[in-house]
Amino acid sequence: MPAMSFSRDLRVATDPATCWAVLTDVPRLVTWVSIVDHATEISPLQKYTAVLMDRVGPFKLRADLDILVSEVEPARHIRVRASGEDRQVSSRIAVDAVLDLEQEAELTRIRVAGDYEVVGRVATLGAGMIRQKAAKILDEFFSHAASELGAV
Repeated sequence: MPAMSFSRDLRVATDPATCWAVLTDVPRLVTWVSIVDHATEISPLQKYTAVLMDRVGPFKLRADLDILVSEVEPARHIRVRASGEDRQVSSRIAVDAVLDLEQEAELTRIRVAGDYEVVGRVATLGAGMIRQKAAKILDEFFSHAASELGAV
């Protein structure tokens, strides 16, 4: 399955520094996305691990993720790369995403964009099902962000 791209924006009535504090609070973010569990901070704003668990069609996916953070510009920009594998269902996942915060008058624009790829047995279910799962993850993330940061 080739890589797929995603991009979403949200404008909130919260300053970039506060947005940054919330959006880089990993224990909080884990509660925002239902399929991510057991996040562990190895080195702040550098390296984490997490477990991705979900049912995808007939497969029960459990992938241990290694998460590397780069391109950190506090209160402005961060790049995150996550990759992992579920050996039981012979599938791998990789995500490369950026979070950008931009001050717009009294608002902050939150933009998340990137690419993801799923390969292996889970990918045989088709791009449509995987896109639906990715959309659900983004919906959860942005719903919580909007709620906590005051979407306008």
